[in-house]
Amino acid sequence: MFGDKTKKLKDAERSLISETVSIEGTINSSGAIDIAGLVKGPVHSKEIIVRETGSITGTIEADRVEVHGHMDGKISADDIVIGSTGTVKGDIDFANNLKTENGADIDGYIKKSNRAKSKLSADFLFSKSKDDKKAKENGSKDIAVNKESELTA
Repeated sequence: MFGDKTKKLKDAERSLISETVSIEGTINSSGAIDIAGLVKGPVHSKEIIVRETGSITGTIEADRVEVHGHMDGKISADDIVIGSTGTVKGDIDFANNLKTENGADIDGYIKKSNRAKSKLSADFLFSKSKDDKKAKENGSKDIAVNKESELTA
């Protein structure tokens, strides 16, 4: 939507939270997330699309955000689109582009800032804490998901 500058993510790098799913807690992803269900908690990702049936109560931090459903909380991103069916109740902080379509509903402050590039690197999102490493050394099993979404034990 923002021209050729935006690199399209491969389908393999996208995650879907479907209409039948409700999640409470923090969501971190180094790829893209399509949210059609309910999320309560902060969402950190490279790209987030809240579909018409989707709802987030919490904060969003991403490079690119599209809201076609409901968002209750602060959005911080480089590029933001609020679709015609989108509702945002909270502040919007963007660095490059903000697009609102006819019918978009926004209740909050809008600020253009010099937001630093995303801190959401794969190392940050999927690094293990010292406690996790110690637990593994002591023989407890550990399951982690890496950026290629492979499961390791």
